[in-house]
Amino acid sequence: MINTLRAALLVPDIRQRIGFVFGAFAVFVFMVHIQLPNVNEQAWQQQLQSGTFFNFLGFLSGGALQKLSIIAMGITPYINASIIMQLMTVVLPQLEEMAKKGGEEGRKKISQYTRWLTIILATVQSFFMTRFMSQAGVFYDHSLAFQLFAVLMFVAGTMFLMWLGEQITDRGIGNGISLIIFIGIVLRFPTQIANTVSSAAGGGINIFNLVMFILIALVTIVSIIFLYQGQRRVPVQQARRVVGRKMFAGRSTYIPLRLNNAGVISIIFAISLLLLPQQALSWFGRGTQSGFAGNISAFLTAYFSPNEWLYNVVYFLLVVVFTFFYSAIVVNTRDIADNLKKSGSFIPGIRPGQPTVEYINRILLRITTAAAIYLGLLAVLPTTLERGLGVTTFYLGSTSLLIVVGVALDTMTQIEARLAMRDYRGFMKR
Repeated sequence: MINTLRAALLVPDIRQRIGFVFGAFAVFVFMVHIQLPNVNEQAWQQQLQSGTFFNFLGFLSGGALQKLSIIAMGITPYINASIIMQLMTVVLPQLEEMAKKGGEEGRKKISQYTRWLTIILATVQSFFMTRFMSQAGVFYDHSLAFQLFAVLMFVAGTMFLMWLGEQITDRGIGNGISLIIFIGIVLRFPTQIANTVSSAAGGGINIFNLVMFILIALVTIVSIIFLYQGQRRVPVQQARRVVGRKMFAGRSTYIPLRLNNAGVISIIFAISLLLLPQQALSWFGRGTQSGFAGNISAFLTAYFSPNEWLYNVVYFLLVVVFTFFYSAIVVNTRDIADNLKKSGSFIPGIRPGQPTVEYINRILLRITTAAAIYLGLLAVLPTTLERGLGVTTFYLGSTSLLIVVGVALDTMTQIEARLAMRDYRGFMKR
């Protein structure tokens, strides 16, 4: 693998693309340390320690939220906008027509709509964040002018990251937005590893528990790789065709149905929905200790924290539901059946048309059930694992693991494809 990577670096085009990606990473790290002015860091750290929602946003930003950088919101608004546009493409026939038959022009229009929606979502999110921070004493300057300035900076930071991601996609290797999220997560690993080693050396963590934690983490990573690479291959037989005076014999192929069609989206949906009520109360009902809002806040604090069984049960069920929901959106079995029929192909033993749709749906139901249960367990087990082994200095989050492993595999696949075009052996041996 090392020799193949060395050979890849000898190719000028690939070397330049890899260099551009690392250059973009350096720009991202530089932006993390550009802090918003007039920040009361002590008050902000107190808010971070008491807010689970901010910690969720912070792990995607590479520490930018903890430092209250101008890119503190990270790329989250763009992710939300992309998810909403995917859902709207299924709901609105106009967008669906544009995505399927509009070609390159249609895709450009949908990308433009996603950018505009990103601006709207980033503005709304930054407005409420800024209002909350001002009321909590995070800013020394409480004037309306400074709050508007902070909103503008946060939105500009998100738009810059979106632009940087598009540049990585065009001039680097891999998906730029995914790589920005990847580096945002990886940047926190050195600090967490150093804290874990320091705690273990000082006797704060049992060595046996630490070894068990590492082994379980490795097993989890391997299982995630199998989840991403796993697929159910549905056999397809292509009928004989006559083109001009030539007859082409039928050949056998397959339809690759991925085991995990939802990716990390279902977990992001679930955790966002769980944390939203508590964060909304802190934004809109700050200082309310009595009445209906106070009762809800007390209930959420007592029974709906990440360490409570009710939270984890609801979390598991939401991940399962969203996995089925998103898989149904991503995989359109009707389109698959129609495309097979148009090309003269068929699944052996299954009639074309509706029987093919029902057959693929049955297969999709089975593999999605397995993926949904796995993702649900992956979502709730890290918290239980950390609490049981006492290793709290390293956050083994399901979302972060899925993103890091998925982006790494996707980038490796793209490097392999570029190597294959230049008559090199594949980056990953098959």
